[in-house]
Amino acid sequence: MSPYNDRYGRDVLTNSPHPKRPVSTQEPAEPGLVVEDVQTGFVGAVVEVDKHGVILEDRHGKRRGFPLGPGFWIDGKPVELVRPTAPAAPAGRMVSASGSVAVLDHKARTARESRIYVEGKHDAELVEKVWGHDLRVEGVVVEELGGADDLAAVVAEFEPGPERRLGVMLDHLVAGSKETRLAASVTSGPHADHVLIVGHPYIDVWQAVRPSVLGLKAWPDVPKGEPWKEGVLQRLGWRGETWEAWAHILGKVSTYTDLEPAFLGRVEELIDFVTEPGSV
Repeated sequence: MSPYNDRYGRDVLTNSPHPKRPVSTQEPAEPGLVVEDVQTGFVGAVVEVDKHGVILEDRHGKRRGFPLGPGFWIDGKPVELVRPTAPAAPAGRMVSASGSVAVLDHKARTARESRIYVEGKHDAELVEKVWGHDLRVEGVVVEELGGADDLAAVVAEFEPGPERRLGVMLDHLVAGSKETRLAASVTSGPHADHVLIVGHPYIDVWQAVRPSVLGLKAWPDVPKGEPWKEGVLQRLGWRGETWEAWAHILGKVSTYTDLEPAFLGRVEELIDFVTEPGSV
């Protein structure tokens, strides 16, 4: 049975006897777009559009499928979700989101024993968005590191070796930080030759996205001690939850040019490390 129930024969708003009620406007179901289903009240961000309809994911990670068409709200206004326009095929060589030459018709290879761990769900999603194609071609698996405090235990459990390398990226890896001390304890340990720990300087990976991509001049300053994400939402006047803001931010990222060099360089460094000859 299909998970997409065709619950709307027409725009629900056109059934009203009042002709002055607003009518739905068409809105492409782009990834990251947050909408509310009128009938069920389900609110979620677009994560996928397939031949059946659209998949929405709510703040708790729950996903539901709906048919494209009318019956949705955005900021209190009725919309009709339509399939996004497919980009025109470029002439010549195709380039992946990371800027590398795309490998077409590639058959998935067996995953390498080497792995990349990144700190946090948002970091993992951003890496997948830009480097997903490259990682699948190389057979590299990216896993989420719950937090820097888990680093030593994760490394010990992984047991890195010459053909089993481990690359790790931490948030806010700057001089004097807790993350720097934890990283040093690992890189001076018995697995040092087979582990590479890098980090970006940002408090949160949101800052790895260029502000101009979001129409901002700069990310706002949030005083130390104040929750950073909530502080950003307040200063930018963004309504909603932090997960909705991240869905919006991630939806604006399409290529490596949308990211800051301090983040780009570290990801490329990790990929090179775990794919060097001898790293199976």
